[in-house]
Amino acid sequence: MDIRDFARNPSRFFWLLHVGGWTVWGVFGKYLVTQMLGAAPPHYAIYVAIITLLGMLFTLPLRYLFRHVWDSPLWLRALAFVVGSYAVAYGWFRARYSVYSTWFEFDTELNRWLEGLGPAAELYHKISFYEGQLQSWVIVLAWSALYVGIKYYRVFHEMRADALRSAAMAHEAQLKMLRYQLNPHFLFNTLNAISTLVLEQQTDAANRMVTRLSSFLRYSLDNDPMQQVTLQQEIEALKLYLDIEKVRFEDRLRLEFDLEGAACCALIPSLLLQPLVENAIKYAIAQSEDGGRLRIAARVFAGELLIEVADDGPGVTLVDGEIPSARGVGLRNTRERLQAIYGRRHSFALTATVPHGLTVNIRIPCCQKEVSGGQAENPHRR
Repeated sequence: MDIRDFARNPSRFFWLLHVGGWTVWGVFGKYLVTQMLGAAPPHYAIYVAIITLLGMLFTLPLRYLFRHVWDSPLWLRALAFVVGSYAVAYGWFRARYSVYSTWFEFDTELNRWLEGLGPAAELYHKISFYEGQLQSWVIVLAWSALYVGIKYYRVFHEMRADALRSAAMAHEAQLKMLRYQLNPHFLFNTLNAISTLVLEQQTDAANRMVTRLSSFLRYSLDNDPMQQVTLQQEIEALKLYLDIEKVRFEDRLRLEFDLEGAACCALIPSLLLQPLVENAIKYAIAQSEDGGRLRIAARVFAGELLIEVADDGPGVTLVDGEIPSARGVGLRNTRERLQAIYGRRHSFALTATVPHGLTVNIRIPCCQKEVSGGQAENPHRR
């Protein structure tokens, strides 16, 4: 089984670390180190195997003790850590000493080995006793600290995952709020225009407008604001909206598309341009008796998608690239939506169109979607 499967399962991960950690200590930390120092008595491997197994058994109750007091006050957890570790370490040390004195102390080979040490045998006994006692405290405290540390890390990781999930949900809710806030605004303007056509008894124009409104709303509702579409798909959806406005303005609304082939395959948030176009029609085209020209251009440069929405209306006074006292929701919501999706990896700028009008420039990272045949279709350049 993959080690990651153990890590994702707390119980399996504990047993992997518990058995593996004690085995590593017994083989490398105890047996091999003593062998390299040349101080290993006879049957030392058996003794190390027994005390390693005892260490596994004696420290196991600490797991259930720490789990039992985990949600208790901090002082109680600290008390359980200290007292529990001390009790287990003392019990393990007494068990080690009992194993040594019962099965190994009177071993013939061991006695012969101790006699060979001469006067140093007594010193060996004392050193072994205190070394075993100190080692028991250190090992058990290390086990407890490792267990608690991993437990806190897992809790922190889960809290962080929960926080990220909450942030993602809030992010998604924010994007949907910004997207859906635009629909009632657009719907109000369109229904108002349909009402005007009906009052003027222009039934054919009103019928065409209702049909196109239905197609546009169907597209709007079928596309999740969290998903991205190609610029080409966005333009097709935008044409549904512009067909509605064409009923209102007829020849007063002149359209110009200048889209590079590579830009048509670039992915952008769905219905990103509609509020900008709606804004231009409301404040530029509708304000002029002769109407005006609306230009939408896009190209890819240095790995970024550059989009321009420009009109030749009367224009506005810009102060540091902003419209003072602007009350409309179109520009603000588009700016906030881009900020929520791309953060610092985008720019949204307003500039004056020469000789008059307003231009909106958008720069976002270019992520392209492949189309069949390896070429991006470009039916919009004219």
